[in-house]
Amino acid sequence: MIGGTNEALDIEKLNQDYAPLEVYKRVEKLYKDFDQSEIMLTSSFAATSAFLLKVFSDINKDQLIYFIDTGYHFNETLIYKAYLTQLYELKVVDIKAKEEDHLLTSNAKMWEKQPNRCCFINKVKPLELIQGDYKIWVSGLMRWQSDFRASLNYFEPREDIVKFYPLLDIDFIERDKFIKDHHLPFHPLKSKGYSSIGCTHCTVPGEDRSGRWNNSPKTECGLHL
Repeated sequence: MIGGTNEALDIEKLNQDYAPLEVYKRVEKLYKDFDQSEIMLTSSFAATSAFLLKVFSDINKDQLIYFIDTGYHFNETLIYKAYLTQLYELKVVDIKAKEEDHLLTSNAKMWEKQPNRCCFINKVKPLELIQGDYKIWVSGLMRWQSDFRASLNYFEPREDIVKFYPLLDIDFIERDKFIKDHHLPFHPLKSKGYSSIGCTHCTVPGEDRSGRWNNSPKTECGLHL
């Protein structure tokens, strides 16, 4: 196991060691280098979340998976989440904003004029309350999804946690091939032209992440910045 604080981790060496590995080997190595109790895995159960969830299900079914319930998810997302949870026997934990905080965003329709604040209240803040308990935060980001994500490395230090992206170098062709080859279910809205799926108020059909926060320069909810 790799011990010590986040500051003590050799991020450059981690990136060098993990870069040549294929996805399954990366996740297997993660459990050799870190204890399960140090690992926080999140999933949005969005367009093609089945890829990462399938990998972790095959390697470690005991891994907790955190789902941020914003209160604004498509019903199709909740159905997809329930289906994948049962299919892969996942241990999913829902986290959400305090009721009064969520109502503040709802009553003000905050997503219209203050989308960054809406995302912070309903997504970023709830996760911040638990991430201090972990050393590594695993997410399914891929470089091709946006300019910001194209700049990332497999391990990225943040203020009090290190982000790990095991799928980072998977392109959309490889992603869709993996899903089809393993007979994994796509999100129900993908067949309707939704490539990236978030909250109902801020998502329309579109390629890559172009359908998120439509008519806005905003491309990230803030979780991964």
